[in-house]
Amino acid sequence: MSIKRSALSAGAVGAAVLAVAAATAGTAVAHGTMTNPVSRVGACYAEGPEHPVSQVCKDLVATSGTQPLYDWNEVNIADANGNSQALIPDGRLCSANRDKYAALDWPRLDWPATPVKAGAFTFRFRTTAPHVGTQTVYITKPGYDPAKPLKWSDLDPAPVAQVQVDRTATNGYYTYSGTLPQRTGRQLLYTVWQRSDSPEAFYSCSDVDFGAAVAAGTAAVPALAAQTPAAPSDAQIAADAPKSTVAHHGHGGDPNAPAGQIVPTASAAVAGTSATGPLLLAGAAAIGVGWAGAVLRRRRVEAVRRDS
Repeated sequence: MSIKRSALSAGAVGAAVLAVAAATAGTAVAHGTMTNPVSRVGACYAEGPEHPVSQVCKDLVATSGTQPLYDWNEVNIADANGNSQALIPDGRLCSANRDKYAALDWPRLDWPATPVKAGAFTFRFRTTAPHVGTQTVYITKPGYDPAKPLKWSDLDPAPVAQVQVDRTATNGYYTYSGTLPQRTGRQLLYTVWQRSDSPEAFYSCSDVDFGAAVAAGTAAVPALAAQTPAAPSDAQIAADAPKSTVAHHGHGGDPNAPAGQIVPTASAAVAGTSATGPLLLAGAAAIGVGWAGAVLRRRRVEAVRRDS
């Protein structure tokens, strides 16, 4: 191989290293799910992936295994870019059209549901890596049938809450206010977290129960019974981190990434703000240049030996 071709090869390797470093430096570090009201994946994870309590969570594990629950904070689309409705078909909203989380789309009446009532409501979203973006919460329309697959047309286009979130989250939570409209019975809240510094978006479905309707002039009717879900605790999240395949420096589900890597909630180590990205790029550049230089030097030495 000529010196010129060797240098080109080394340059190509250096460019490849640079590309990998750039991709690593700028990919997703935002993950989480709604915990008030508790999302479906959050409720089943809180019950315990190995020994779920509710029948629907038992069936989820029997069908999909435990990994979707250990990866509770990863229901995402890496390149959503604000096009969620175009990318997610009807009936696949809760899973974000990902087969790994397909069980979350089951139209069942026994999903654990948070009791709620119309009026002001405080939302809590547990994030294991906060990032800049917009969280929008939608509610199903009156007449929603939870026994049928959720469609986009089932959602009221007017959100019950919408908030800009940033790179910090108090104690690991985004907490904000919204207003729930008048509804009866089981409804569903659908949360979309679209990052503004990346095309990635996260999704969650939270079942809620407004109770039975009360007819005018009649005695109050007791609310429909609903198993109230619990949110996963910080202790559970920390203990189960080694079982997670979610990589916070990537878009999640990366089998080559260290399991359970969690970015501190108040950390500035996020894409675009951390020194990690520039350091990686500088290191990659050094490797590429060094490799090319070494090849050239070796070829020159070999050429001198042949001429002597």
